[in-house]
Amino acid sequence: MVQKMANHSKEAILTLLYEHRDQFLSGQKISGLIGCSRTAVWKHIKSLIEEGFQIESVQRKGYKLTKAPAGLNASAIAAGLQTKRLGHTIHFFESIGSTQKEALRLADEGAEDGTVVVTNEQTSGRGRLGHTWQSQRGVTIAMSMILRPELPMEKTPQLTLLTAVAAADVIERETGLSCGIKWPNDILYDGKKLVGILTELQAEATYVKAVVIGTGFNVNTEPAAFPDSLKNVAGSLRSITGKRYDLAPFVQQFFVSFESLYDIYLSDGFKSIRPLWEARALNLGKQIKVRQPGGRILEGFARGINDDGVLLLEKKDGTITHIYSADIEWD
Repeated sequence: MVQKMANHSKEAILTLLYEHRDQFLSGQKISGLIGCSRTAVWKHIKSLIEEGFQIESVQRKGYKLTKAPAGLNASAIAAGLQTKRLGHTIHFFESIGSTQKEALRLADEGAEDGTVVVTNEQTSGRGRLGHTWQSQRGVTIAMSMILRPELPMEKTPQLTLLTAVAAADVIERETGLSCGIKWPNDILYDGKKLVGILTELQAEATYVKAVVIGTGFNVNTEPAAFPDSLKNVAGSLRSITGKRYDLAPFVQQFFVSFESLYDIYLSDGFKSIRPLWEARALNLGKQIKVRQPGGRILEGFARGINDDGVLLLEKKDGTITHIYSADIEWD
């Protein structure tokens, strides 16, 4: 318990330093804000420096954060976060097998709506249809959000499409890149995947207990870091723009975008999200090949999505088939 309290105090100090990066904070002020002694403040500052944070210390002025280690931390995300609930509780890990698995565990234990699991390195990430999603320490974003919407089970796949819109929106705002969405949720730029999304739920009968949405962004990954098997299908924001991006503001803005769309969705339903998704859809009106679980292959024209987010495939005979889960390809 004592160690947990100490860690909480250290995180609180780091959050304050992030929130006041343009000024010095005195030990006395920090002490008063978080409720610990000035000696404890000094010890936590020393510990942060040992962890790689560069903190300037000036007598009679106090402390100022001048540089942080590459990657994410809970305090960087929390500082200045402008959401009502999403991300207000963060479980951060330097390295973890799967944020999705951890979030599902926390959800089962009763974690509140808006809780987020974030890591600097994911070693056993999972994607849709059994695919894998790896993350590199300090250059990618890997996180899972716990939501508790009052929705019937059949509506929860709509949240996957909503997440895709939020991801594309934040990329455009932060980088200027206008990305497209490959049904249902792959974010692509020039044919290369930048974002992966996985939605899972916990339910009893027809009652949804929790929805867990895992999201991975390839942000600062160097082009040479992609294995040969992925170089033609995966990309990163850095490989496209040549720039490096601060990950914490990226995460914060994604939370803001997602929560805004989520609130609209809960109020108005998917009809308000559908046009936003279709505006970025890459495959609408195109002839596509659909590979369904179990190996079944269908071909036809993508005619849009319905109000449930289901892909509408027009076959050669003119009939419309509803596609609920599949990989799609087109020339």
